[in-house]
Amino acid sequence: MTGSSPMIHRPTSTTLRRRAGAVLARLLSHLVLLAGAGFMVLPFVWMVLTALRPSGDAFDLDAVSWFSDIHAVQNFGQVLTETQVLRFMLNGMIVCFGILFVQIATALPCAYALAKLTFRGRGPLLAIVLVGLAIPFQVPALPLFLGLADLGLLDTYFSLMFPFFVSAFALFLLRQFIKTFPDEIIAAARLDGFGEVEILLRLILPAAWPAIAAFSVFSVTYHWNDLYWPLIVISSTELAPPTLGILFYRDAEMGDSFGPLMAAATLITAPLVIFFLFAQRRFVQGITMTGIR
Repeated sequence: MTGSSPMIHRPTSTTLRRRAGAVLARLLSHLVLLAGAGFMVLPFVWMVLTALRPSGDAFDLDAVSWFSDIHAVQNFGQVLTETQVLRFMLNGMIVCFGILFVQIATALPCAYALAKLTFRGRGPLLAIVLVGLAIPFQVPALPLFLGLADLGLLDTYFSLMFPFFVSAFALFLLRQFIKTFPDEIIAAARLDGFGEVEILLRLILPAAWPAIAAFSVFSVTYHWNDLYWPLIVISSTELAPPTLGILFYRDAEMGDSFGPLMAAATLITAPLVIFFLFAQRRFVQGITMTGIR
């Protein structure tokens, strides 16, 4: 009785060519992504390098590789002692997180109503939200400014935050996420005696954290870097957010001292990087789970 050896399937030349083509395509796509990432990161690298060097070496390419004279202590020390950069950053945190809190508090119940409740006018309301996404902030900026001026509310934290309390983007993003929440769970909760507020707070809110984290990154980044609206409504340095505060001191204190200016920019950028690193996983999860359905 003779044993039969198992058949060994060897890949054909066509299969090998397909595999090689797939590997090559993946390699090329990664190279393109790396090139794009490097192009985007390059300004931040220049910012950090300039913050560590004398101002005269800001545009000296030979000084990039050879740090013969490190001025990090001088540059950052000048920013911390001659400007109110820490005050500007505190103002930015108050404004950004104040806006974010109200945006979530207003958008979450509205998004739940648009996604899971049936009522007259739901379609037109959703259409208004979509139209709101298409209108740039510069359109209502002048009426908002005139209204705040008539009420005597300019140059306050409230004037910085008020126009952004309602976010059409937050409403739409959370609505898309809540729409994927199982209707069976909501129906079972109603049978157990849950009211709509309890369903929102005990079921929807815990499940919506990825979408909330994704929106939080967008919101905090936008308002931390915003210069247009603060430049209109703020005139005192004590209330200036980071971008406006540095603009106040650019000509008066620093002039064209690129070292201290880039040191200030590095200090202002660092909280955003740290915030994104903490929220990165939730951010990616929230973006991938809020597709249009």
